[in-house]
Amino acid sequence: MSKVMLAIPVGIGVAAAIFAAVYFGTNEPESGDFTVSELVTLGSPYMGDESAPITIIEFGDYQCTYCYKFHKDRLGIIQKEYIDSGKASLVFVDFTLNGPDSVLAAEAAHCANEQGKFWPMHDVIYRSWKGERTGWVNRDAITQFAQAAEVDTASLNECLDSKKYHQEVLDTYEFAQGIEINATPSFLIISGDKITKITGNQPLEVFRKVLDGM
Repeated sequence: MSKVMLAIPVGIGVAAAIFAAVYFGTNEPESGDFTVSELVTLGSPYMGDESAPITIIEFGDYQCTYCYKFHKDRLGIIQKEYIDSGKASLVFVDFTLNGPDSVLAAEAAHCANEQGKFWPMHDVIYRSWKGERTGWVNRDAITQFAQAAEVDTASLNECLDSKKYHQEVLDTYEFAQGIEINATPSFLIISGDKITKITGNQPLEVFRKVLDGM
């Protein structure tokens, strides 16, 4: 894949530049390095109305410290202000920087999705966070997460044993690297032909500035 030209338009302001809210420019997202539909296919079900004018693509790792902090401190506010109001929708895409345990967590969320339980499983995993590479993600823990998310554990374990989503999770990581995602959490905020990249668990005002500017 060719590299995407990065630029910060004058309108974003100095503060957002300091907080690393980086703009891709205004090329149509359906030309060049990726399409919006590709990202959605690789990711979760939509949170919110898929026809909302803004799509937020979050690239995350279930063991990532700052992903956990975003989930705990930012997501609920963004959901209330933008997703529940119909202004935006959210799609979560796995970017498993922290190795095999992160891959296992991602597989478990995809397996839960077969039962229509992606977001409950996703939320339980993040609520259960205990650090990076500390061993808290394992098969026994996954079973407990599934029970808390009201996911049928027998079906989930059968899905995990089959490694049905294992390669997909690995391929998603490679794909994301190809479009210059290199940290978690990272976000692509997409509206029409405008794409904005935010890297890291930035202050809430950075997200509001970008979303309101769309």
